[in-house]
Amino acid sequence: MERTGSPRLNPLFRMQWEQAQQSWVLLYPEGMVKLNQSAAEILRRCDGERDVAAIVADLEQAFATGGLAGDVNAFLEIAGAQRWVVWK
Repeated sequence: MERTGSPRLNPLFRMQWEQAQQSWVLLYPEGMVKLNQSAAEILRRCDGERDVAAIVADLEQAFATGGLAGDVNAFLEIAGAQRWVVWK
């Protein structure tokens, strides 16, 4: 299901580069989520200003590829269910 609006990181989470993990992580009061590269690239663009189409376009340009809309939408559904993102 494709969402409309602009996703942003939930204020309950903080995303940062974790040198010890050699990856981006989401920190929250109860723990930490280690992100894979794809998840981190999507979440780094969830600023509440860009809609999903703009996020997809930016990723496709940054990685010189196409057809990412389905994967980005699927990830954002999971991220929303996990409360990592909220929608503006």
